[in-house]
Amino acid sequence: VQVVLKTDGRPLDADVELWAGPDNTPHKMRVYVENGATRPFSAVMETPRGPNTIAVRNIGQLEFPMAAQIEAVSAAGPLGDMQKIEHGPMTIQGGALRTYPFEPQVDSVQVLLKTDGRPLNARIELLQGPNNNKQVIELYTEDGLDRPFYAILETPGSGNVIRIVNTATVEFPLTCSCGAYKFGDKSSFEEMQPVISGYSNDNRSGDAFKYGLN
Repeated sequence: VQVVLKTDGRPLDADVELWAGPDNTPHKMRVYVENGATRPFSAVMETPRGPNTIAVRNIGQLEFPMAAQIEAVSAAGPLGDMQKIEHGPMTIQGGALRTYPFEPQVDSVQVLLKTDGRPLNARIELLQGPNNNKQVIELYTEDGLDRPFYAILETPGSGNVIRIVNTATVEFPLTCSCGAYKFGDKSSFEEMQPVISGYSNDNRSGDAFKYGLN
C-alpha cells in the first residue's frame, strides 16, 4: 500500500505502523517533516499474506493536524527492480552512513532500502544546508527482503542531500538504492531561492533602482 501524509504548511510528526495480527508489528516508522505542504511524506509498504492493518498516529501537538491517505498499489512497482534507480544498489554496513547530493533541478528523489532477509533499522534524512533536517524517517522492518521500504522525498530548491544511516549493528547490513525521481524546470528552481537584502526579482527594477542599489 502507499501511504501519503501532508499538512497545510505546518510541521508533521507521525508514527506509521503495519499490524499483521495481534501484537505483531513487522514494519513501523517515525516520520518528521518540517513543512508538510512543501515536502509531503509518500512511502510504499509491503503487505504480503493475510490481513494487514496500517495505523497512522499524529504525535504532534494539537495545533498541528495532518491529512493521511492510504491506497493499494500494484505489486509490479518500484519495489521489484532496484537496478532502475540511478545510484544503487549499494551496501551500507551496520553503523555506517551514505550521503547522496542532488542537483537543484531535481524536484524529488526515490529511496529503496532492503536486506537479504535480516531486520532493517535505518534513518533517512533530507538535509538542506549543514545539519538542517527538512525531513527525517526512522525505520524498522523485521524482514527487509519480505518487506522492503520505498519512499519518494520532495527536494525543492538547492543544496539537497539525502543521508542514509544504518542504525543496526555490524551484523545487519542493508542495500540502498537512491536516485532522482522527477526533474523540474529552471523557473521552479528559481522560486525556491533565497531573497538577498530583502529584494526579490519582482521589485529589483523598482525600489532597488530608486535607492541606487543597481
